[in-house]
Amino acid sequence: MIDLKQVLEDWAQDNVISETQLDKSSRDTPLLHSKYLDKLANAKLLLKRAEFVQKTLLKQKWLYYNGKLDQSKIEEFGWDPDPFDGLKILKGEMEYYYDADPEIQKSEEKIQYYKTLVETLSEIVDTIKWRHQTIGNIIKWKQFESGN
Repeated sequence: MIDLKQVLEDWAQDNVISETQLDKSSRDTPLLHSKYLDKLANAKLLLKRAEFVQKTLLKQKWLYYNGKLDQSKIEEFGWDPDPFDGLKILKGEMEYYYDADPEIQKSEEKIQYYKTLVETLSEIVDTIKWRHQTIGNIIKWKQFESGN
């Protein structure tokens, strides 16, 4: 699992452009692009895998809440044989049980985490794509300051 906090800490260090070593900063750009593009690709794959796992979970929970899952499977998953505690539930009320289900919530939390990670890494890669422009602007400003 890719740690979002660690990605942000790494980026805080990697995004620094040394005004005294603009050539080095420029040469580092492809390396940074490669590093974060690799992380972005892995994050996208983790997100897709989490979405597939959730689809399977949702199918199992649908069977469970609708009384269509056999007892051996319920025991295998370690779920309560009576998810409604003896209450008679209307079809329209099922959504409340899906939304409150801890396993579904945990799965959704994981998906949201990976979506945030993908968005963050996409922003970082986009920033790296324009890094040469930032370096160019620094050079132009230095030339302006020196009277050229």
